[in-house]
Amino acid sequence: MTLASPPLLSDSLPAPAPAFLAQQGMAGVPVQGFVADASTRSYARLVGKGALLMDDRHDPAGFAAYLAISDHLNGLGLSAPRVLAADRDSCLALVEDFGDTTYARCLAEGEDEAGLYQLAVDALLHLHHAPEGAALDRPVYDRAVHLDELSVFSQWFAPALRPEIDVAFFDTEFRRLWSEALAPVDTRHDTLVLRDFHVDNLMLLSDRDGVARCGLLDFQDAILGPCEYDLVSLLQDARRDLAPGLEAQLLARYCAQAPAHLGGEAAIRQRYALLGAQRHARILGVFLRLDRRDGKPRYMTFLPRVLTQFQQALDDAGLTDIRDFLNTALPGWTEAATRLAPCSAPTEKTLQMNGSSDD
Repeated sequence: MTLASPPLLSDSLPAPAPAFLAQQGMAGVPVQGFVADASTRSYARLVGKGALLMDDRHDPAGFAAYLAISDHLNGLGLSAPRVLAADRDSCLALVEDFGDTTYARCLAEGEDEAGLYQLAVDALLHLHHAPEGAALDRPVYDRAVHLDELSVFSQWFAPALRPEIDVAFFDTEFRRLWSEALAPVDTRHDTLVLRDFHVDNLMLLSDRDGVARCGLLDFQDAILGPCEYDLVSLLQDARRDLAPGLEAQLLARYCAQAPAHLGGEAAIRQRYALLGAQRHARILGVFLRLDRRDGKPRYMTFLPRVLTQFQQALDDAGLTDIRDFLNTALPGWTEAATRLAPCSAPTEKTLQMNGSSDD
């Protein structure tokens, strides 16, 4: 989300909003709109009030989830925007305004990269150690969900390289191979997985202490799953490279402080690589879908990075059967996919102006 200009006019607000704002004593408060690229939610800043008006009328289930998960995360000592007031019938809420200091903006302005990422890793460790961290009624990230996400690769990435391919046949075999590979994470429902835990959805809250300094956004799709998933999302970002050696340093920090029930460093690293491969495969399909179906080609500039991440994760996870299948079904797939990408990647500033989601 980024601030739009000029301020949003009152007649652009959803019809129930003026009455809702009046009930909260905010009638006539100037508002500014936000641009949200990959979501049906919209926001308006109530100038000078430290609050945002959130309109989620297109996704009532997501609205209810946002309210519950915000309360849960704050109850654990983390920082999600607090819900100040809500109208469940109209899916309107007043939520805490964290400002504009996203991690992406901090990094673009030269803030300490290692310090920011360490804070985010520590926030994950705090969540994963919390005895009540997974005590929330949310769907589970089981094998069926993983496989359905991987079908996006079959439906969009594979035919982009080979238009004549039998997508149904490809997908059946692709899912069979992954179904076997995903056994180590199939029943890992250890924590609340925020799913989009990356620099565009993290904020630096300098007026808070400890892990509460890491502000959390875009968590309404959270599910119960393996602890390593959000760590992959953070450290193997589709949009930006970390400084050399930083991923290894932070992964080692996580392993050294991880909950004992995760089984130790070797098990954590195995799941980290496996979930990385699954995530990168899904993102490759999502980027092609955003380009071909949704008319959002800018994500294609990240394709070479994600291809490299995917290949490395396949090696790290020992997924030779999946690599062999791709080499057979999509001959020359890495080179062909690289040719689909534009010549240059967008700048951090461009991403902030246009939004960036891999879902």
